[in-house]
Amino acid sequence: MTKRQQRMMAVAVLVLGVGAAAALGFTAFRDNMMYFQTPSDLIAGKAPAGAKPRLGGLGEKGSVSRGDALPVKFRMADCAGVVNVRYDGILPDLFREGQGIVATGRVATDGAFVADEVLAKHDENYMPPDLAESLKTDTGHSCEPFKAMQSAMQSGQ
Repeated sequence: MTKRQQRMMAVAVLVLGVGAAAALGFTAFRDNMMYFQTPSDLIAGKAPAGAKPRLGGLGEKGSVSRGDALPVKFRMADCAGVVNVRYDGILPDLFREGQGIVATGRVATDGAFVADEVLAKHDENYMPPDLAESLKTDTGHSCEPFKAMQSAMQSGQ
């Protein structure tokens, strides 16, 4: 084998090795992906089978009910759909009805979302109180964040 053939063989082995490493990396990345869903997506059955989705929405006012110990039930809404959420744990300090919530878990057979983890989001968008009050619906939360998200998704398609 000539010197040139040896270099070409080394380059081919190197390219195959990098390709195999990239394929393994992408496979591992795909297996660990978490899908963000809204309550409307969950109701429509858009959550991938076997996936562990993240459910994001607003906690519906007046929906939180606590059990004897840690179990908590509440409803999460996105202006088009509402999902019952069950969580057996300590809720974060920022958890409030009418605020953004992200829960990771699974969909139960009865259609409720069983959360393994609940994260509360603080509002990073300031709005004058009278304007915020005018945007609220009868459920006690504003639909504006979801309208903005839906228009962005529609313009991107």
